[in-house]
Amino acid sequence: MKHFKTYNQKPASIDREWFIVDASVMPLGRLSTIIADKLIGKSKPTFTAHVDNGDHVVVINAKNVVLTGAKAYTKRYYRHSGYIGNLKELTFEQMIEKDPSRVVIEAVKGMLPKNKLQADRLSRLRVFADETHTHEAQTPKPLIKETK
Repeated sequence: MKHFKTYNQKPASIDREWFIVDASVMPLGRLSTIIADKLIGKSKPTFTAHVDNGDHVVVINAKNVVLTGAKAYTKRYYRHSGYIGNLKELTFEQMIEKDPSRVVIEAVKGMLPKNKLQADRLSRLRVFADETHTHEAQTPKPLIKETK
């Protein structure tokens, strides 16, 4: 009888890559699941649940993000200060005008597991409103092929 050992990745052996995604290529929900998968590191053969071995993701064109159906008119973003009666509400259109990168960050945050690794994973997500970004030196690879 063979006894197989379970592989546990050590934090010292993590190899992180850089990927770039155009947010205008596909709907926000599908885009955020792909990004969350890369941030978690689930697509790697060395995936270990309790070790944060995900990659860096750069998102460009956040102001051109696409929603399907009537979500562009009905979607709401809420925040609360903790004081009575201080529930703030913004529509998707208002959020895109105010801070387009926040829309993508909130969508990806909702796709990540709610645990102690969530903040570190989100810190590796860089979102930019337009084509230009500050990470050319890392030579990010395209994560999604252009489908338009």
